[in-house]
Amino acid sequence: MSSASTHGRAHFPAKRAGTAAMSGADQAFTMLRTIYTVAPILFGLDKFFNILTQWPMYLAPAATQVVPVTPQMFMYGVGVVEIIAGLIVAWRPRWGSLIVALWLLGIIVNLLVLGHFFDVALRDFGLLVGALALNRLATRRA
Repeated sequence: MSSASTHGRAHFPAKRAGTAAMSGADQAFTMLRTIYTVAPILFGLDKFFNILTQWPMYLAPAATQVVPVTPQMFMYGVGVVEIIAGLIVAWRPRWGSLIVALWLLGIIVNLLVLGHFFDVALRDFGLLVGALALNRLATRRA
């Protein structure tokens, strides 16, 4: 099946009844929705246990000047937000993907302010673009 263009917008043909194969757009949507649900939840949970890394080292000191708590307490809040964001992606990917994209933008700004971990900031920019791609695919499904 080819996609035709209608006034600059791609047309995704509806799946035929009884067709087992998913379109490429459906596969991409499923992959992105799955990773942007699972990853924030797992990373959010790890903010409470610091198994993957010591998360407070990624926090710019300016953050705890704005919110006067210890870096680990700040990370507990980050973990809660990440878990909620992952759940929203699962239930409402169109809106959850935007929340994740904005959250990633906040992480990137934090890392740039910190002045370290530019490689992580660049990786998170790629993740931000993926979250926006999920948003576009989710919008097409709405």
